[in-house]
Formats: sequence, C-alpha cells, structure tokens
Amino acid sequence: MINKTNFTVNTNTLQQFADALKLSKEIFEKKLIDYGPSWRIMRPMSITDQLYIKAKRIRTLELTNVSMVGEGILPEFIAIVNYGIIGLIQLSLPLTDDIDIDNNKAVSLYEKFASEAEKLMIAKNHDYGEAWRNMRVNSYTDLILTKLQRIKQIEANGGHTVVSEGISSNYLDIINYAIFGIIKLTEDR
Repeated sequence: MINKTNFTVNTNTLQQFADALKLSKEIFEKKLIDYGPSWRIMRPMSITDQLYIKAKRIRTLELTNVSMVGEGILPEFIAIVNYGIIGLIQLSLPLTDDIDIDNNKAVSLYEKFASEAEKLMIAKNHDYGEAWRNMRVNSYTDLILTKLQRIKQIEANGGHTVVSEGISSNYLDIINYAIFGIIKLTEDR
C-alpha cells in the first residue's frame, strides 16, 4: 500500500489504472493522427449519445455473447474512457463549429482530465475499500448506462441539478467504471 494525496491505495490498483489509461490514451492518440480532434464540433449531448451507443453495445454483447462486427467488449470500454474524457474536454471549452485545437492541445487536455479521473478513483477507492474488485464487469456496464440516463436528464434540465452531481462528475464516474472494466478484462491475460 502507498499513500497518494493522503489516501491509501493498493499499489497494484494504481499500476493497473495507469496501464488501462495508457492503453486508452494510445488509441486516442492514434485516432488523433487519423482524424485530428474532429470531435470538437460535437455538442455535449452528442458525446452523451456516443457514450450510450458504446455502453449499449457492451450490454448487448454481454447478453447475447455474439459480435456481428468482430469486436469485443474491451475496445468498447476503451472507447468509453476516451469519449468520457472528450466529454470533459468539450464541457471545458466553448462550443465551436470548427476544429479549434491541435493534436498537442487535445493530448494535453486528455492528460489533465485523465489525472482528474485518477484522483477521483483514489478518493473513492479509499472510501469504498476497493469494492469494485468484487463486482462483475456487467455491473460496470449497468452503472455506466445508469450514469448516462442521469446525464440525459441533467441535459434535459438545461444542465441544472437540485442536489445531485453534475455532468462532469458523472463523466468522471463513467471513465472510472470503464477503466475498472478494462482492468478486469485484461488482468487474467
């Protein structure tokens, strides 16, 4: 165990989290080479819908055990991490109809929000005692879908909440659940 930002966390968890994030970031960077930050024109609601599509596909694959396009669950969890971070980036920048950042800026913002997700994971992992390790992967999927329904309701409410966390907090939770999914799917390899 080590102490990071005043919280005790299993060193294996920190390494696994870093490895899952590294895997996700590698895909993010490769897609930046192919497409640039073309996602900058997406409005936050479109990001929510893209996350929904990915999570819904995971749930369908979990229920049917059949993939008609030949990709499994792991790439979808990676996509959820990346779209969750893109969502946070989009919420932090003004709406635009043009690609207004370069790849280097996109990576810098990615790293900033990935770090926020890690800090949140450390805090919650401390408080919940690594409960995620005893959960099944399909529970992460269901929790992601639940968070997305909450985000849709917050968006329908004009981004306002009365007593609940906002969209950014839900995106961070989604990122962390997806990273837990990546860890669980890759730790036995």
